[in-house]
Formats: sequence, C-alpha cells, structure tokens
Amino acid sequence: MNTAAKPKKPSVWQSFRQPAAGTMFFFGFSSGLPFLLVAGTLAFWLKDHGIVLKDITMIASAGMLYAFKFLWAPLLDHWRLPGFARMGRRRGWLLAAQLGVIASLLLMAAVTPAQLGPFIVATLGVAFFGATQDIAVDAYRIEIAPVDAQGALVATYSLGYRIGLIVAGAFAAIMADHISWSLVYLIMAAAMAIPLIANLIAREPEVTIASRHLRWRDAMTNAVVDPFADFFRRFGWALALTVLAYILLFKVPEQATIGGIMSPFYIDQGFTKTQIGTITKLWGVWVGIVGVFCGGAMVTRLGAWKSLGIMMLVCGSCNLLYLLLMVHKGDLWVLAAVISAENFTLGMLGPPTVAFLSALVNPRHTATQYALLSSLVNLPGKVLGFFAGGIVMATGYGMYFVITVLALIPAALLYVWLTPPLRRRVFDAAPAQAG
Repeated sequence: MNTAAKPKKPSVWQSFRQPAAGTMFFFGFSSGLPFLLVAGTLAFWLKDHGIVLKDITMIASAGMLYAFKFLWAPLLDHWRLPGFARMGRRRGWLLAAQLGVIASLLLMAAVTPAQLGPFIVATLGVAFFGATQDIAVDAYRIEIAPVDAQGALVATYSLGYRIGLIVAGAFAAIMADHISWSLVYLIMAAAMAIPLIANLIAREPEVTIASRHLRWRDAMTNAVVDPFADFFRRFGWALALTVLAYILLFKVPEQATIGGIMSPFYIDQGFTKTQIGTITKLWGVWVGIVGVFCGGAMVTRLGAWKSLGIMMLVCGSCNLLYLLLMVHKGDLWVLAAVISAENFTLGMLGPPTVAFLSALVNPRHTATQYALLSSLVNLPGKVLGFFAGGIVMATGYGMYFVITVLALIPAALLYVWLTPPLRRRVFDAAPAQAG
C-alpha cells in the first residue's frame, strides 16, 4: 500500500500571495490601457476634431488587429527579439511591446488628427503593439505558475485590465473636458510606465524551448495550420463548419458596439464626455464585474451550453435598449439604466463563452486553437463596426442597432441545430470541463 502523501494544493490565500499574482495585475493594466485608446476614447477625439462619422468608425476600428494576433504569435514562441533577449523570451517581447505602445501614443499626441495620415499610422501602432502585449502576457501567465494557481492569476489580471479600461475610458473622457486631447494621450503614455517597471522587476518563466530555431513557415505550420486541421479532423467538416458559423454570429451584437460608433452616438444624444465617461466607462465597468461573477455561477448551475444560449439572446437583445436613449435624450437616469443592463448581461455572457470555446479545443493545441476561435468570435462584429458609420449615415442609429440584433436569428437557429451533437460529443462527454 502506497502511503506517500499526495501533493497539497495551494490554498486560495497562498495563490493570491504568490508574486506572480501581483505581477499579473500590472500586466493586466498594461493590456487594458491601450485597448480603448484606439476605439471608444479615440472616437471622442475624432468627433471633437470634426471628423465625419463614417471615417470615425473606420479609424476607430484599428482594434481589429487584435483579432489577427495569432498570425504573428509564432514569432513570440520561436524567436528571441534582438536587443531584448537578455530579459528572457516572454519579458523581452513584452518590454518591446510596451515601448511600442508608449512610442505610438506619444506620436498620436504629437501629430493629432490634424495630420490624419501619420495619426492613423500611430493608431495602428498602438493596436499592433497592444495585441502583441496580449500574446506575451497570456504566454507568461500560463508558464509562470502551475494550473492550481492560475485562478488567482486570471483574477488579478482581470482586475488590472478593468482598471486600465477605466483609466483609458472614464478618466480620459473626463480629462478631455478640461484639457486637450494631446495632453490626455501624453498622460496615458506616462501611465504605461507603471507596468513597464513591473516588467523590469518581474521573474522570467523557467521554460525549456523544444524547437527554438524553427523557420517561419515551419512555425506557422506547427502553431496555426496543424491545430486548425485538428479541429476539422475531430468534428468532421459538416459539424466543424456549423460550429464555426455559430461562433462567427453569436456575439455580433456585442462586438458591433465596441468600436467607434458608440461615443458619437452618446454625444449626439446630448450627453457630455464627463457624463459618458462616468457612467459608461466607470460605473459600467464595475457593473460588468458583478455580471462576470453571476455568469460564472450560472455556468456552474446550468452548464456552459445552456448558459450560453440564454445569455446570447438576453445580452444581444440589450442593443435595442439604446433606442430608449434616442427617445429620452440627455436623461442620465435612462443612460445609467441602459448601461447597467448592457454591462451586466455582457459580463454574464463572458464565462459561458470562455467555457464553450475551451470545451472545443484539443488539450494538445489549447493556446493556438483558443486564440483562433476567440479571434473568430470577435471578427464579424468588428467588421460590422468598421462600416457602422456609413450604415448610420444611411439609415440612422436606430436601424443600425436593429441590424446588429438581427444576427441573433441565424445564431439561434444554429444553436438549436448544434445542441444534440455538441451535447453528445463535447459537453456530456466532458462535464467537468464544460460545466
């Protein structure tokens, strides 16, 4: 009889006390800060500068680069960046990305929308380096701690990320009512120095690289082609394509309102930037955090697939609440109610979405397949957001919100069709993972 004691799992307190938990808070802040600076916050600046709505939504769709980050992710896995290699593979890439974000923000502040060409280049720079940060931070988190400690790292990362959103959203919008946008973006660039310092003193994960000198084509094959082919081998072409079609559609209403369309919409409804920043970027973020915890409890109670179906319909339909703002222009109570409902349901949609996508991946290709699937989730809505300005100018805000909700009809039909095969092959086969 083997009497050897099993390794004791770390307690919740021990998980949160590990140095990596504090590090991930600052890394989350580093990832969250640039995201809104090339989306909603940027749209305020462009609106104030007199840029037409169609161009605003196109320029503020620079965040679409985040949906394609898997294309250059193999570089971060298989190549040490010259000049940064002594910091290690993960921290070296992260430092380079942080410096890139800072430099791009400084360039945006220097050229302003008055020089639109260079300004757009700088905006794309912020988005590219921000997405590169995300790749490096995700890899760092996975490699720095064992599975039992990952929950604490995700929690502290999420808190830092949301605080970054508050700084880049609410605080930036409020400051812009009192100082110039150039100075606001200079302050945002300075704020990036905080996570940069955290990176300099952080510990590099101790991971041995099995294939350090892969050529680019081989790296792309190993990291992208093989995991994608594996998905079709496991599910078969018919089911795999149907699943991908559902993934492309079910979050369109949410993603279509993340880009540059909402900031001009709020201003056109008679709200000031201070009011918008306080309610949508400050209050709304904390309501969203409550929604995330409720969504997690819902997954535990009902399972990932049933929770996803419910919240897909509830969250997507909340876009129709924006029509109330068109009737009650300038009414802060109505704005607070709409934003509360939208952020709470959006937060609840997050956990079942993560659980659903996680249940689809092969453990041998977890990181790459999850990156690919999550990119597909976000892409269609972002494409719709790119053309949002033109649609609104042609049909009005109200029709645009109705169009985003119409995507729920084919998504709901696909959900019904997919329920039997996915329950049989994914969720019932792995209840522990699927919830």
